[in-house]
Amino acid sequence: MIVTGAGAGIGESIARRADDAGYKVGVLDVNNEAAEEVASSLANGVALHASTTDPGQIEQALDMFGEAPDALVNNAGIVRFGPLINLSIDDWRSVLEVNLSGVFICSQVVAGRMRENGGGSIVNMTSIAGIQPNVNGGSYGAAKAGLHLLTRQMSVEWGEFGIRVNSVAPGFIDGGMSAPIFQDLEIRSTREERVPSGRLGTVEDIASAVMFLCSEEGAYINGNQLVVDGSVTNSLMASFPRPKSVDSVGGGDSQ
Repeated sequence: MIVTGAGAGIGESIARRADDAGYKVGVLDVNNEAAEEVASSLANGVALHASTTDPGQIEQALDMFGEAPDALVNNAGIVRFGPLINLSIDDWRSVLEVNLSGVFICSQVVAGRMRENGGGSIVNMTSIAGIQPNVNGGSYGAAKAGLHLLTRQMSVEWGEFGIRVNSVAPGFIDGGMSAPIFQDLEIRSTREERVPSGRLGTVEDIASAVMFLCSEEGAYINGNQLVVDGSVTNSLMASFPRPKSVDSVGGGDSQ
């Protein structure tokens, strides 16, 4: 298994779970020191230094890995917060380049080798930000929404090669890129209250979902997005004030 953005956070958690499951794990990260540190702590880890947006670097990383991976987890991503009205074009492009184009590049290169080896599983990291608009997160949400459709497109085109492509959409995760957000205690408590399951998610929650989709237990799952969010995306109406009495609710005047 190759995991991109595996030098920290969710990616590191996935790499460690894969290692525990007996995979040879390619710890791919643009930060070479982080990749080396994680890989060296695994039973069968290989540090891979590459930018996901550079096809040549991904090819070299695969050569270093030494074999066609059974699974690819496209976890690498970046975020640039800001209102769309004055978001810089450079920030817009960089977010789409890493979160959407980078996934396409990695998947295309790896799928070519998976095809020659009889297939495999690809899991893309989307987000609930690609399902519901998020204030000041327009570029990130647009990239993740696009990635959801790209995932489905890949599943249709590559299914005949024995390649399954799915995605995992994390919710409010207390770790990875979101960790600094939840250092603000007001934000933490407010978001915990909004999650029907009553807590923030963990990087281990996401790793569990990814491992399921990569396993034989998920062998007939293809082209799906697994939302791991404690049902927060389903709870919009619950966030509005409720009537104190429901005696008159639903009453009509057509009698």
